[in-house]
Amino acid sequence: MMKSPARDFLKKLLQIPSPSGFETRGQHCWIDYVKPLADKVEMDSYGNALATIHPQGNPKILLAAHMDEIGMMVSYIAEEGFLYFQGIGGIDQTLVRGQHVTIHTKKGPVAGVTGLLAIHLQEPDDRKRVPPLHEMYIDIGASSRREAEKLVALGDPITYSSSFQELANDCFAARGCDNRIGAWAVAQALRIIAKNRKKLQASVVALSTIQEENGLYGATMAAHSIHPDVALVVDVTHATDIPSCSKPKHGDIRLGKGPVISLGSTNHPPVNERLCSIAQRQRIAFQVEVNPRRSGTDADAIFSQRGGIPTISLGVPNRYMHSPVEMIHFSDLKKTAELLAAFALTVKRDEQFGRTLHT
Repeated sequence: MMKSPARDFLKKLLQIPSPSGFETRGQHCWIDYVKPLADKVEMDSYGNALATIHPQGNPKILLAAHMDEIGMMVSYIAEEGFLYFQGIGGIDQTLVRGQHVTIHTKKGPVAGVTGLLAIHLQEPDDRKRVPPLHEMYIDIGASSRREAEKLVALGDPITYSSSFQELANDCFAARGCDNRIGAWAVAQALRIIAKNRKKLQASVVALSTIQEENGLYGATMAAHSIHPDVALVVDVTHATDIPSCSKPKHGDIRLGKGPVISLGSTNHPPVNERLCSIAQRQRIAFQVEVNPRRSGTDADAIFSQRGGIPTISLGVPNRYMHSPVEMIHFSDLKKTAELLAAFALTVKRDEQFGRTLHT
């Protein structure tokens, strides 16, 4: 990957720990990047970060993505000094054992490993069983509870220690791509819009939300207070171009083939049609997926606020979601930002997005 300020920001953002409920460092990194681009930057009482360009414009367009990632939290310290934990968000239990982890304490990071019984010591039935989280533990090298408590405390958040890694063909892998890459795309869209400010007639609010992984909490708060006229939500979606993934069941989504426009349920048909049309005119490659019941993103929280907000969910293909090695193609991410910006820059003053009797 070639170096640039945008890519440096991406790498920095992906290496900052931001588990749900502990997003402050990630939010401040995001704010530092968008602050020179916006007319107004603010943070609400729970930590949602907002950056607005052309606040006097109309309609109000919301570009949103969540900052938080999955993680764990120290819940018990045993007499022997081992740490027990609970999950933050959708932890895959099969991946937890035998990992390097970092406990993020008030005094600084503490390294640890998730322990496991060596295969030589396991009974045959043990090898087929994945233990529940409450049976797993973290070893920080402490020999007692007293010694461990000098380093960590109950409630300290935990993340996997895997970091950003460049791969072949302009791909990269990192912990927490879900969904700090979405937050990156929204910030980068804001940069493109700022460069083309003379064309902008609408007001654009870029939003980095908190606690999506715990229940779409930040988006629920922010959508109510911002009350946009239309919302475009960026999150990751599953790239299914890997062995053993059923395309008849999960659809055909490929890395490097562009952002994914979601159809059904939450997604507002006229806004979807417009987004597809803009992508075609701008020659931005895109893919389509169907979500008949829910998108599983912040869009599900935003669209139902205050009588209904026209909303769509835009996905960035992601291999190995909710693992320490989530994999993204940079071109998909770049095109996502370009599509968001193109949408905002084509909106006319006082334009409306709701359905009409003639729709």
